[in-house]
Amino acid sequence: MNNWFKRNGIHFLIGVIFFVICIIYFAPAFQGKVLGQSDVTGAQSTQKEINDYREKGVTILWTNQIFGGMPTFQIWAPYPDNITTHVVSALKAVFPNPVDTVLLLLFGVYFLLSVLKVKPWLAAAGALAFTFSSYNIILLVAGHSNQVFAIAFFAPLIGSIILTLRGKYFTGGALTALFLAMEIRANHIQMTYYLMLALLIFLGIELYHALKAKNTKPFLKSLGYLAGAALLALAINASLLWSTAEYAKDSYRGQSNLKQNTKEPSDGLSKDYAYQYSQGVAECFTFLVPNAFSFGSGPETLDQNSETAKVFLAKGADEQRAVLTAQQVVESFPGLTLYWGNKPGTSGPFYFGAVICFLFLFGLLVVKSRLKWWLLATVVLTMLLSFGSNFPVVSDIFFKYFPLYNKFRTVESIIAVTSLCFPVLAFLAVQQIVDTDDKAIIFKKLKLAFYITGGLLFILIVMPGIFLSFKGADYQTGITYLTQALKGDSALANSVAKAIVSDRESLERNDAIRSLIFVVLTFGLLWAFIKERIKNTLVFSVLLLVLTVGDVWQVSKRYLKDANFADKLDNQVKPREVDNFIMRDTDPDFRVYDATANVKFDQFNGFFHKSVSGYSAARLKRYDELIDSHLSQSPPNQDVLDMLNAKYIITTDTSRNVKMFANPTACGHAWFVKSLKYAKNADEEMTAISAFAPKDEAIVDQRYKKLIDEKQALGLDTAGTIKLVSYNPDHMIYESGSTSNQLAVFSEIYYEKGWTMLIDGVEKPYFRADYVLRAAQIPVGNHKIEFVFHPASYYTGEKISLAGSILLLLALGGAGFVGVRKMKEEATAADPEPKKPEAKKAEPVAKKSGGKK
Repeated sequence: MNNWFKRNGIHFLIGVIFFVICIIYFAPAFQGKVLGQSDVTGAQSTQKEINDYREKGVTILWTNQIFGGMPTFQIWAPYPDNITTHVVSALKAVFPNPVDTVLLLLFGVYFLLSVLKVKPWLAAAGALAFTFSSYNIILLVAGHSNQVFAIAFFAPLIGSIILTLRGKYFTGGALTALFLAMEIRANHIQMTYYLMLALLIFLGIELYHALKAKNTKPFLKSLGYLAGAALLALAINASLLWSTAEYAKDSYRGQSNLKQNTKEPSDGLSKDYAYQYSQGVAECFTFLVPNAFSFGSGPETLDQNSETAKVFLAKGADEQRAVLTAQQVVESFPGLTLYWGNKPGTSGPFYFGAVICFLFLFGLLVVKSRLKWWLLATVVLTMLLSFGSNFPVVSDIFFKYFPLYNKFRTVESIIAVTSLCFPVLAFLAVQQIVDTDDKAIIFKKLKLAFYITGGLLFILIVMPGIFLSFKGADYQTGITYLTQALKGDSALANSVAKAIVSDRESLERNDAIRSLIFVVLTFGLLWAFIKERIKNTLVFSVLLLVLTVGDVWQVSKRYLKDANFADKLDNQVKPREVDNFIMRDTDPDFRVYDATANVKFDQFNGFFHKSVSGYSAARLKRYDELIDSHLSQSPPNQDVLDMLNAKYIITTDTSRNVKMFANPTACGHAWFVKSLKYAKNADEEMTAISAFAPKDEAIVDQRYKKLIDEKQALGLDTAGTIKLVSYNPDHMIYESGSTSNQLAVFSEIYYEKGWTMLIDGVEKPYFRADYVLRAAQIPVGNHKIEFVFHPASYYTGEKISLAGSILLLLALGGAGFVGVRKMKEEATAADPEPKKPEAKKAEPVAKKSGGKK
């Protein structure tokens, strides 16, 4: 055992270094502060009702907090029988956010590079380069926690698959099951999908070589173990996957219900929406030069030395005023922001590191392993797909023919896979320098890579206009708007615009110089090692680690500063006066419509009210269609607000002061209608609710006709009553009383999978009315009506998850046992027990001479 620690102590030391780096980089997190993440704030607003019930020890799988009501599967659900849930909880209990995820990123890449036989210090450098590349840090700042968590398991999953293909079937298979289960549990299907594309390429190359060598048996055996691991990972996440798959058909990314009165595609997202955030082809220069397209699209720093500020100084403004005005221009006018690419906006570039880009190119020239071809093929495919609308040839094929691909937006995010391939190939190349005796050939290829990378950077410093225009597509539009703001002074507007272009170019040039310095330093270090000016491999590796980290650290710190952290109390959204007034209402279930918020991107009302609006990319498709048709315009359809029980409406007066008023025509929790109208399809139903009396009439799709006894559906009891007597999002209880049969409409969102209606404890049918609400036929008399949400996809899925979790524990335990036994065998072989010396036999005593012969 002592020998084992001696051999592996370096890994523990590197683990300590990783942790120390996290303490330094995320110091405020260890002081109890949290990232002021805008998307996290939005997510918290959607979880308000869920968390309120969690504090009472109750789990709800349906929430009425946003969009009238929706399942919680894509917001928050506990999945207690899934072992990965407890792994995640343990990590979050030990490490502050986002340090837990960052450590997973670090150790994941370190594991992969170790599997690829890269020396520990080089593997550590590769792990740090990937983890602190700008995209991961920007995602953390924005609050895309699930996305980064999914990215964190890319590397260890690939490493486990490689172990399995190398013949370590049991250990590799068990680890594959674990890491794939964690990857799925991250619940970011888009990232997992992109990883699967890369793995398909990898397995295709492995199959080709197995066929070429006529040695398919080991490959097929490995494939069998991997298939078993995949099935186990799917079983562990059964409740998550089953409920998600079930809900996906009815979610925003599902098939359109409308056929005529819609611009939406029949299935999936519209191409324009899916391609909205596409990577510009020229923006790939940001892999090497972070400011090739300037900073993000938000507020950036332009000081008194900027060309834009100088324009206003020349007009007589004092220094402070000139800087402030320049800043306002680049913040306010489209086409004149510092970021000049084609995206609607961006928080920052995909910067992989100048050191990594140089070494990646060197790897393409020097690495001979077939892994190089997999990494290159993956880089080419992912980059082509990231271009989206900017180079649609490949993207359109995937969008049209590949399953699920049209469900995803922000196609540029596939570069997360690209960003992993770069450091992996880069450090495979460095490892080859360490291992190869023929340094002359290596050095020739190193010089070629240096000439190409350095030459490109030289051009980007001296003549950047060859590759970059520094003017976006809306540049002239920006000048037009600025001219109007300057009261027709087109000369000043053009001067400001030209100055902004100069500032963009200056930002790019400064970063190109910076990148060239890092490339020269890296080349110099590799030259010194190859020429044996530095003979110690450890010294060389540590110096390269410092150079690599210094490169990405400087850039990523532009996007995550200590100022991004705030005290936990400061991270809460404060209620307005109108919010405080509405919260005095003790009614447990009513909705609020806020005309001052974007209906589909309302991140704040959920903190205080059950809202007509909300913030979720997984909202119900029918509700999304209702928003587009009746709630997005100004003013919204009052009849629809009434049927949604929008009891209060928030708006602004002529002075833009926020005010509210009670809605006297809101229909309440449930009501009996006087008449019934059938619609032939969704389009007709949507049209019918454009102008109707929701309190008196119900619009029902004719598919539900068989559930209604039309002769007894509508009674004449105008005094009949139905009221909500107990509220729980998963269990709503009403009481009714009438002297005749009635048709009741409930102001609750219809979702058929999991909801059951009981009348006096007996299950009865219910149906959809008014496009999104629930309705049912209620018999004469006094009755107790219950709606209970108990989806089998979750509860039965949890039982499968428990069985899968137990099997995974057994597999990991078995792999651990085999590993310990092998470790003991290796220790015995390295230090065999010495044999005891054999006892010497007593020699016979010789006879004395002189006796008789």
